[in-house]
Amino acid sequence: MELVGTETGDVPKRYSMDMTKDFVPMSVFSETSQGKLAVEGKILNKFDMRPHDENIENYGKLCRERTNQSMNKSRQIQVIDNDNGTHMRPMPGMIIAAVFNEKKKAPAKTSDTKRTRRDRGEMEDIMFKLFERQSNWTLRQLIQETDQPEQFLKDILKDLCIYNNKGTNQGSYELKPEYKKATDGTNP
Repeated sequence: MELVGTETGDVPKRYSMDMTKDFVPMSVFSETSQGKLAVEGKILNKFDMRPHDENIENYGKLCRERTNQSMNKSRQIQVIDNDNGTHMRPMPGMIIAAVFNEKKKAPAKTSDTKRTRRDRGEMEDIMFKLFERQSNWTLRQLIQETDQPEQFLKDILKDLCIYNNKGTNQGSYELKPEYKKATDGTNP
């Protein structure tokens, strides 16, 4: 195939066409002004064009130039004179979006918020009084009520209580049966 009447510099004018039939079947579609699709035809042959060997060096050079041109960005910097900052002001909605994108930061534990242990005997008395008020407590509730370190409370709870794994009181502690009788016996 030869291009006629094209004077575009290094563009090759003579091409070889290779026809193949072994490719994925395709169809040509069109869309009407009402938005309906129609099949216009089927593609039966595939044609590949490549420049003749005598033009291959020029064609290679043309491809490299195109690639280099696409990689060079022509950006310009313009200095704005007598600008009072109106272009730099945020648009409505920009401030709100920035506020929502900020993550809420959890308050960091400091040495001031460390809990100090009480005497074990004193803590057992406090625990019995709490369980007189309410029969089931979660660990978080007990930490809030007693203001004691979590591990210390767990050690005491291991001795005094049963942890409910299932049922209506799941995830809570209740006194062991031997301590329930003792607390019931002290209050007539």
